[in-house]
Amino acid sequence: MSRIRSAQSDQDTALHSVLPDRYLTTDDIAEIFDVPIETVYQWRRKRTGPPGFRIGKHVRYDPAEVRAYVAQLKNVDRAAA
Repeated sequence: MSRIRSAQSDQDTALHSVLPDRYLTTDDIAEIFDVPIETVYQWRRKRTGPPGFRIGKHVRYDPAEVRAYVAQLKNVDRAAA
């Protein structure tokens, strides 16, 4: 069990080191999740990805909300297993 917790802790640490301390762009989200930018656009249209917000005509993502989104996905995945 401690190996599982250690691996989860390592993954969380890796995500924190990847995310900068600034609002993220759509390109940043695509790069972080290693998906095409069109996928990020589809997530936004379908409201299934990390929550974003508009600043004028630009979409930005709060790193804290991206972390929460990833944590939520992990919890759903663990519950399904």
